[in-house]
Amino acid sequence: MNRLESMSILVAVVDSGSLSAAARKLDMPLATVSRKVAELESHLKTRLLHRTTRKLSLTEAGSSYVAACRRILEEIGEAERAATGEYAAPRGELLVTAPEVFGRLHVVPVIAEFLAHYPEINISLMLTDRVVHLMDEQGDVAVRIGALPDSTLMATEVGTVRRVICASPGYLAARGVPATPNDLSGHDCITFEVLASMRAWVFRTGRSELAVPVHSRLTVNTAEAAIAAAKLGVGLVRVLSYQVAQAIGEDALCVVLNTFESAPLPISLVHKGQTPLPLKVRAFLDFVTPRLRERTSSKLGGVRTT
Repeated sequence: MNRLESMSILVAVVDSGSLSAAARKLDMPLATVSRKVAELESHLKTRLLHRTTRKLSLTEAGSSYVAACRRILEEIGEAERAATGEYAAPRGELLVTAPEVFGRLHVVPVIAEFLAHYPEINISLMLTDRVVHLMDEQGDVAVRIGALPDSTLMATEVGTVRRVICASPGYLAARGVPATPNDLSGHDCITFEVLASMRAWVFRTGRSELAVPVHSRLTVNTAEAAIAAAKLGVGLVRVLSYQVAQAIGEDALCVVLNTFESAPLPISLVHKGQTPLPLKVRAFLDFVTPRLRERTSSKLGGVRTT
């Protein structure tokens, strides 16, 4: 039995959530994946996975074993990267993740510039609004928006972004412009799940915060859908400033209640902080950090208000 191969397959099964999903991810027959996991359990003389028709989960022994497998496989990867010269020159593969709209508007242009400077580095860019766990998914660098939880990850702040409330000129002409957060009780609102804004919006009044219930006429699951609805006059929407910069520039939306905005959210570059740090990661961080700072300072704050 190739123990390292079996460890890799087991980790893939856990990350994928099922044997069949891991087989597709690994481009390997399902029977082979199942056999490799079974051989590993036989070798260890313990069950690693609970298997049912609906889901797959780790046993207590399996949980600690998979954590050890991840550490072992990561150390092997580090050794191979060192042996191939990845620590001597910036080359190799980078997996970078960023929020979808921010990534498309601001990360992609910077990465395009980076690739022109570093022809021996290739990048896989994953744009998603879910939090990608760098340790579990073998990511190298993540762009995160919002307060960061305590962790072993290393973070560098590259800017902040405002949360703004806006509506179409037609809606405001018909329903009036809210002057204070409490005026929202007489307005229709559009909410979406990513900002956890379905029941109340938080405002800043002096040194304190005020949570104001909102009447959600429409709930969607993406910012772009919420913005599209706001442009059609459905109601007020609360989004991040970069998400509506174009619509505001085109006078399709107007910002209201800007004097009551909650504190800006930090934008951070996050990485695993390996020692030594691979040169490809160091080159990426050194290149991207000042450019994202420039973009966030010049493009994310200046939206016009009513």
